Formats: sequence, structure tokens, C-alpha cells
Amino acid sequence: MNIIKPLSLVGLFLLSQQSFSQFDTSWDNSERSINQISEHVYRWGGGAMGGISGLFVPTSEGIIVIDGPGTPCEPDSGQWFKDELERRYDVPVRYVVLSHDHQSHICGTTVFADTAVSIGHKKIRAHLIREGRVAPVPTVTFEESLDIDLGGVKVVLHYFGPTHSDNLIVIHIPQDGVLFAPDLSRPAGQLPNPDFRDMDVDSTIEVLGILARMDDVDIVVPGHNSPVSNQAYFRRYREYLASLRERVLTQMVAGRSLEEILGLVTMDDFGEYTNLEQVHEPNVTSMYDYLYRYREPNSPGGMPIRVPQ
Repeated sequence: MNIIKPLSLVGLFLLSQQSFSQFDTSWDNSERSINQISEHVYRWGGGAMGGISGLFVPTSEGIIVIDGPGTPCEPDSGQWFKDELERRYDVPVRYVVLSHDHQSHICGTTVFADTAVSIGHKKIRAHLIREGRVAPVPTVTFEESLDIDLGGVKVVLHYFGPTHSDNLIVIHIPQDGVLFAPDLSRPAGQLPNPDFRDMDVDSTIEVLGILARMDDVDIVVPGHNSPVSNQAYFRRYREYLASLRERVLTQMVAGRSLEEILGLVTMDDFGEYTNLEQVHEPNVTSMYDYLYRYREPNSPGGMPIRVPQ
């Protein structure tokens, strides 16, 4: 297929500087979209790609793509995006960064296998292979942090410990003040997770504290189609997780069953979350399951586990 390339990368940067008096950090997921959210960072997704969005960083030496379109999950689901990049820029995708192994965030990234090196945390490989994810298995992995320096832009990958999965990373573009924190953030007023499946709750509480204190962060981009937020989100979500954990644990230590706990534990003091009622039962249930495996009660046997639906 012939691709028209009306602008060189340098020309596009000059046009961007002239045209963007301010960057567009709003988000409308009804149609496929590409928004420039800072000097070097663009957000993409929406429309037929479902509820997921990712980032990309174009430079004079190549493009860094972070996450994929997610749904519908087909081998060529990223083709629209690849065509857009080829139309807009005259440099290839050099790196594809996978934030974590969950299919909804990385499906379709295989379309860049012809030019790009894939990168992820060292724990991601086993999950991708076992689950048969439609995504490249990273050829470059890291344990704690990794810097990508390309065309004068630094993209820093951080792993602070197990959170929403044991391989979830956050991506920081410090010179732009952008932090990509999929499944650890949403806009203010929304809880990010429908339950705590595949989450290390204690470690997540610690990591949220780290993210809330990071330097050079002006906007926080969620991995789902929603407006950006800021570091205050991490602080409030940390309070929610720690409070829910303590309330459920207190009732468990008192010997109460899950059914009793569901009726006793309330989170009304976090009423600003618009999806609080929707996620309350699965959150309490999966927190109970997490804490059941976390502690040993005084009485022998223990309580039966109710598996989250």
C-alpha cells in the first residue's frame, strides 16, 4: 500500500510548535483519535479500539510506541495506527513498550515487529507465553528501571514492585512532565479497578505513595479512555485501598464471614467516586480473598473463600 508522507518529521515539529498554543489533554473515545498532550508526547486510541488508549513519542531518530489498541483483539488490530504513523512521519517505530501483560492493553502491538524492538519488565515474558497474548514477547527486559534515549527525548520505564499485576510498569517522560500509569489511575472521581484480581494490595499501597511523590509530573495519563488526572489521584486512591484493607481485615479478625462483612463494611467517606456502588461488592470480596491468603486466624480451619465473579 502506498502511503502519502506530506511532512517530514522536522517539518511536523515546526508545524506543531506554531499550531499548538496549548495541548489537548481532554479525551473523546467515541472515535479513533490522536491528541498531542505535550511537546513530545501524543495519545492515541478510542473508537473501534474500545476502552484503551496508549502513547507515542515521535523523534528525529524514530518513534517510541507505548501500549496498543486493545480491543477488538486481532493480529492486525493496530494496523490503523501503523498506517497513521507512516502517513505522518518518515521515520519507523523503533521501540514498542508493553506496560504489562494484560491483553486489553497490548493487543495489536505485533504490527510493529518489522521495525521495532519490544521492551517490558522481566516478569512479563512468562505471562505472554502462557496466556498466548497477541503481542510481541520482549527482546529487551529490565528489573527496576530502563532509560530510552532517542532523538533528544528521554523515556524512563519504572518498576516499583507488583501492583495491578506482577509486571506492571509506569512510563515517565520527565522533560514533558508526563506520567503514563495504566490501571493505577483514572480521572478524579473514578476508581480504576473493578476488583483486585491479579493485584498485590500491600505493594500497590506502597507504590501509590511513590507515584504521588515523583518529581517532574504535571499530568498523569490513564491507560483507559478517560481524561488525564494528576498526582493527587494516587494519594486519594491510596487512602481508599488502605482504608478498605483495614476495614475488611478488622472484620475478619473478629471472625465474621464474607457475607457479614459485605453488610458491615461501607466506604461512604469516599463518595466522590462515581463508580463506588458498582465496584463495592467485588472490591470487598476480592479484598477478603487477598487477606484470607495473607493471614492465619487463631481458630483452626479458617473460613471458606468466596471466589469473585
